[in-house]
Amino acid sequence: MDIMQALNAVWAARMPLLDGFGYTILISTVSILLGTPLGVVVGVILSYGNPVLRFFVRLYSDFLRGTPVFVLILACYYILSIIGIQLSAMHAGVFALTLFCSSHVGEIVQGALKAIPKGQTEAAKSVGLTFFGTFFSVLLPQALRMILPTWVTTATEIVKASTLLSVIGVVELLLAAQQVISRTYLSLELYFFAGLIFFLINFAIEKAGRFVERKVSLPS
Repeated sequence: MDIMQALNAVWAARMPLLDGFGYTILISTVSILLGTPLGVVVGVILSYGNPVLRFFVRLYSDFLRGTPVFVLILACYYILSIIGIQLSAMHAGVFALTLFCSSHVGEIVQGALKAIPKGQTEAAKSVGLTFFGTFFSVLLPQALRMILPTWVTTATEIVKASTLLSVIGVVELLLAAQQVISRTYLSLELYFFAGLIFFLINFAIEKAGRFVERKVSLPS
């Protein structure tokens, strides 16, 4: 089959592929938007929480980071239903990716907060700022600026991990391509097309991250 025939086949299957693309974007966006603030909370607790709370949050973070995303997705879909929590495949997948995202964001936030010189906290206290005033006015802006490059990497990992939701029946881009392949037998062409789309999504995230990084970076 030549290139034009392959393009025609992809065009003929454009609607299911577009639907799969839309689900990939939706899953990734919601997981990142929910997982990032939750990760900030995890990082703050790991840095400033009391020992008991910090212990349990450390268990949460280490467990999630040590669990393969594939296993985490299956657990959220099947195990939660066994204990009476009924989630659709889409919701279970987003929940799993949100937890995965939060554990990684929490670690990078903790690392960024630890990298800020303690003298800045002491200076903030000396001018009468409370802990929350110091955190939101002094520490958090610097931490967010430092974590941006690593956060972009985490975001691209979430996009790639969204393909694993196909194992529980979520028709994201990869599963949509596989369903089209089962009808057309154009495996090489459609897998190449799906891979190209994932590359473009992650490339756009990386470029957007670098743009924001330039905008918020401090002048040297």
